[in-house]
Amino acid sequence: PLRAKVARNFFGGEGTSAAPRTFDPANELGVQDPVGFCDPLGLAADKDEATFKRRRAVEIKHGRISMYATIGYIVPEYFKFPGYLSPSLGLKFADVPNGLAALSKVPVLGGAQIIAFA
Repeated sequence: PLRAKVARNFFGGEGTSAAPRTFDPANELGVQDPVGFCDPLGLAADKDEATFKRRRAVEIKHGRISMYATIGYIVPEYFKFPGYLSPSLGLKFADVPNGLAALSKVPVLGGAQIIAFA
């Protein structure tokens, strides 16, 4: 199936009769002059292709999450939702400060919901 072919191409499979190639992270996409391949912690020293590609995918995922977090930190500086965050407590979105100070305004049950659904 297509999924197996994609996985084989991504992780490197034994689907061909050609001689197996050795994996060298210094030849991967993204290695550029003048720095070249930079691995100061030696995480790719074992030259395991599957581990290298998994770490690369995880790094991309974490980078995307960081970009969303940055947007989430910047947007409240310029935009606030209209209406109430907690109608029962009379707390409006406009009353909530920006940044980490907003945590002090979250109602107890709201914090419980954040923890329960995270």
